[in-house]
Amino acid sequence: MTTMHDPWGHTSTANRTGAPEPGVEQTARRGEPLLRLTWTDPVTGAHGYLVVHTLVSGLATGGTRMRKGCTMSEVEDLARGMSAKTATFELPVGGAKGGIDFDPKDPAAVGVLERFCQAMRPWLDAHWVTAEDLGVPQHLIDEVFERLGLGQSYHAAISRSAQPERTLRRVTAGLNAPVPGGLLLGDVIGGYGVAQACLGAAYAWGWDTDQTTVAMQGIGTMGGGAAWYLHEAGIRVVAVADAAGTLYHPEGLDIPALLDLRDSFGEIDRSQVPEDVQRLPRNAVISTDADILVPAAISYAITPENEADVKAKVIVEAANAATIPEAEATLAARGIPVIPDFIANAGAAAWAWWLLLGQVGADPADSFLRLRTEMQSRVSLLLAQWIVDGVPPRETGEGLADSNRQALIASGEQTPIVIP
Repeated sequence: MTTMHDPWGHTSTANRTGAPEPGVEQTARRGEPLLRLTWTDPVTGAHGYLVVHTLVSGLATGGTRMRKGCTMSEVEDLARGMSAKTATFELPVGGAKGGIDFDPKDPAAVGVLERFCQAMRPWLDAHWVTAEDLGVPQHLIDEVFERLGLGQSYHAAISRSAQPERTLRRVTAGLNAPVPGGLLLGDVIGGYGVAQACLGAAYAWGWDTDQTTVAMQGIGTMGGGAAWYLHEAGIRVVAVADAAGTLYHPEGLDIPALLDLRDSFGEIDRSQVPEDVQRLPRNAVISTDADILVPAAISYAITPENEADVKAKVIVEAANAATIPEAEATLAARGIPVIPDFIANAGAAAWAWWLLLGQVGADPADSFLRLRTEMQSRVSLLLAQWIVDGVPPRETGEGLADSNRQALIASGEQTPIVIP
């Protein structure tokens, strides 16, 4: 590994020197990422990180998160997960992730994000396609890109298109397509994918949807979207947790009403919550008696310390890296499978690339149909292996990702990505 210093204020370690080379896939040996890069904000002293795990045809995709306490190891875990997502869904792109150790509620947060993106511009301009993540909504990162003259956060891919302006119009139309509930397709597609992963799990065991219960940790963009579409499908969401605590009702919560009570940080106004809804501690959601537990907030939410509290029959990871490996192994020994993040929450990433490649457009019905079909088929495969042979879903998913990655390399090693 070499350490590099550059004019933008970064230090980085990389597995080779110079610019990325062409070809289908680049990654370091033994699962090491291609590049780790650390940035220090000259104004606040905050640290930011970029990890590129793999490049496919010179491109990698993965969101940018902001939270107090974000670390390089966390971002590396997330980048590794993105690489698995793209391979599992057969996307012609590698995996990366950005992270900033800063409180997104701080008034200085937007400035920190903008300076981070400016510092990362060489990668954002040509190789890294980013998007929203924890603490960074899509509209905010798009505003930052526009101010930097990069147009939109998918810039690195759009700029490769034969007709960039037409591709940008298609992407913008898809992101802003209206869906029922007064929302936009780009804001709900990730949550819709998580809901389909939950439904796929229910179908695998033959559960009636109206008798299936879900506990949701996190009610922001991903958790809120998942809760909405689960409620629409007739599943009872009996618990939701935000930063202020857990709301619980055994007969099911009025999800549309609760979503209307959220602020911009995904926290529910308790003063308007019905009195028959129980107010419980924030961590009580983990021990809720529900069929499906969906951690949709922070990474590393399920730990060896709280794993024994889990009563759910299956965990569906809406948050990235939601379950610590040791806890996941113990859960498996207890007969509780975990649908891993790189499948369960991959809907937004997969859909974004289908949109970029012109495989879906501005009609939400087409996007919902494709994501529903592809998500449920993968969850069905994972749980079939679990039910029949006891193979943990992560092991089956990683095998699928490896198989798809090798097929991509074998079929088109010198074939560049084509964006219409």
